[in-house]
Amino acid sequence: MSTKVEKALELHDKGYNCAQAVACSFCEEFGVDQETMFKISEGFGFGMGMMDMCGAVTGMMMVIGMDNSIGNLENGKATKADTYKKTKEFAEKFRQKNGTYYCRDLKGVSGKGNVVPCSQCITDAVELTEMYLESVK
Repeated sequence: MSTKVEKALELHDKGYNCAQAVACSFCEEFGVDQETMFKISEGFGFGMGMMDMCGAVTGMMMVIGMDNSIGNLENGKATKADTYKKTKEFAEKFRQKNGTYYCRDLKGVSGKGNVVPCSQCITDAVELTEMYLESVK
């Protein structure tokens, strides 16, 4: 288990939602303070509060966006398509591993697939995020 996974699971145990746990475990890499990331990602937990896209996956997408975007405020389209491509690729990797990326399915509410605990979703999302970051070095 990587130290990032350990950190994310510790944050989740402290009450951070899945998106917060994943995104906040990568704050140092991007010079973002944890409180700011905590606030930004709060609405993404519990499948954006609607048991939709898994919070761990959206936390992963936030980190990919932080890494891939050039932050060109004058040309918002500069890296958008490439970022979408990368987030789609890694969301698909998560889906392949867990059967879905929807919170309601992962939690067994929809009656589809196997129940996957939040701790496993967080672990998988952090590991995929690490894989992404390693691939772009």
